[in-house]
Amino acid sequence: MPLAESKGKKSTGVKSRTLSNVQMELIKLYSTELEYGDLMEVKELLANHFAHKAISEADNIWNQKEMSADTMEDWLNEN
Repeated sequence: MPLAESKGKKSTGVKSRTLSNVQMELIKLYSTELEYGDLMEVKELLANHFAHKAISEADNIWNQKEMSADTMEDWLNEN
C-alpha cells in the first residue's frame, strides 16, 4: 500500500497510508449500519472468500509440484 508523506507547514514526518479499493468499499458498506447478524454474515462471506482463494492456490501448487498423499505422509514422518 503506498505511503504519502504528510504535507503542511508543521509536518511531523509521520507517513499516512492511502486507503485501498477494498478498504474504501468496506467503509461504504459499513456506513450503512448493518444489524449484528448481517455484519456477522458479511464477515463470514469475506473469510470464506479468502479461505477458498488460499485453498485453490495451495491446490495449484500441489498439482504443479506433482505432490501426492505419499508426499504428505513423508512430511509427517520427518524427524
